[in-house]
Amino acid sequence: MEGKDGADTKGLGATEQRIIPAMSSVFNFTFVPWFRSVAPYIHKFRNQTFVVGIAGEAIAAGKLPHLAQDLAMIQAMGVKIVLVYGFRPQVNEQLQAKGHAPKYSHGIRITDEVALDCAQEAAGQLRYEIEAAFSQGLPNTPMADSTVRVISGNFLTARPVGIVDGVDFQHSGVVRKVDTAGITKVLDMGAMLLLSPFGFSPTGEAFNLTMEEVATSVATALQADKLIFLTEVPGLRLRPLEPAGEDNPIDTELPLAAAEQLLAGLPRAERPGDVGFYLQHCVQACKAGVERSHILPYAVDGAILLEVYVHDGIGTMIVDEKLESLREAEENDVGGILKLIAPFEDDGTLVKRSRTEIEREVGSYTVIAHDGVIFACAALMPYPEARTGEMAALTVSPDVQGQGDGERVLKRIEQRAKAAGLESIFVLTTRTTHWFLKRGFVLMDADWLPEARKRKYNWDRKSQVLVKKLSA
Repeated sequence: MEGKDGADTKGLGATEQRIIPAMSSVFNFTFVPWFRSVAPYIHKFRNQTFVVGIAGEAIAAGKLPHLAQDLAMIQAMGVKIVLVYGFRPQVNEQLQAKGHAPKYSHGIRITDEVALDCAQEAAGQLRYEIEAAFSQGLPNTPMADSTVRVISGNFLTARPVGIVDGVDFQHSGVVRKVDTAGITKVLDMGAMLLLSPFGFSPTGEAFNLTMEEVATSVATALQADKLIFLTEVPGLRLRPLEPAGEDNPIDTELPLAAAEQLLAGLPRAERPGDVGFYLQHCVQACKAGVERSHILPYAVDGAILLEVYVHDGIGTMIVDEKLESLREAEENDVGGILKLIAPFEDDGTLVKRSRTEIEREVGSYTVIAHDGVIFACAALMPYPEARTGEMAALTVSPDVQGQGDGERVLKRIEQRAKAAGLESIFVLTTRTTHWFLKRGFVLMDADWLPEARKRKYNWDRKSQVLVKKLSA
């Protein structure tokens, strides 16, 4: 007998065969909602351009195989990828093997003849390893049936750093020009572009560049949608953690202004381990028009997938403006509101509302939206004759519960109620009484309700009535 997935179940007993559909049901229960939650991001990022900078430390730590798998999957979902790799530890290892100490100044390697030879050798070896990683196609692996064409070449023109503060950087350089037309052609062909931290002068001289500067320059020239650094840094924190507040050790999102403020208060970043080393490049990219830049920890398996396809991600994202918006709902938000509240209607937490009803009252809703996805909502239904209003359908997605979105929506509803001249707001709930009590609501008898609302009260549901007086 053959199972639904093609597996041979002939040798299994009745008990074992009963376990298979049970296990499948559990898998389906978790996989299907997850995959549906990812779908909006897949649609959003299709045909967008990501510039990904991988620190040489990540490759040295053995992370390349999984990184290649993850990037191949992202490309398969329609994202155009420019991959820039670093090779600091690889060059240092070769220098030490030759009895030559690495030399740095101003956060840049001083590339003498020996260091240049080591850098060229490391670049060639890593290019071979990266191309090999993207060429895998073994069955039962994420790379099965994948066809990733990796193209590299002389897409960067460079110039020497020269002499700075009396230090001659010799063969170290900076990006002078990016061949955007050539890169665009490669990406439009469906290939992944691979760039080493090397550039060439018009006379054919090779210059050792930094991965961070190459990635930032390319992202800026292409006006990429994302600049992503996979680094040894877990993320950034603007302010110290509150003793009894949130427990996230990093800021998952920093507005550009806040990132600049953080950078200004840091000492000069000289090495990759310094907090501001990657932040300065992220800020530079965002100021030059790159929509979002990210600092991710390569130590977390699947970090780039978690950052791109999960709401809050795994690292720190710097954006030119706050992506998550708290605003009043619009007509095109109706579908998102329905999708958000449907599970809570199904389990009886919320009273069912029809699409027609929500469309008619959409202006009464406040929503929190991120990347076009609605994660929280509530409606204000005023009863001006009683100088009160009902806050209805307060809902926060399970994906972001515990992050304060419910309180943000509540505060906006209170502001809207005050602006409308109301003196109080009330809610009807069967399951979330304690949440409201902790936020200043008090229990009242159902007879307290305005007459118009009392006529619609479902006495069988026995919802508790909680009221909050609004301060002047």
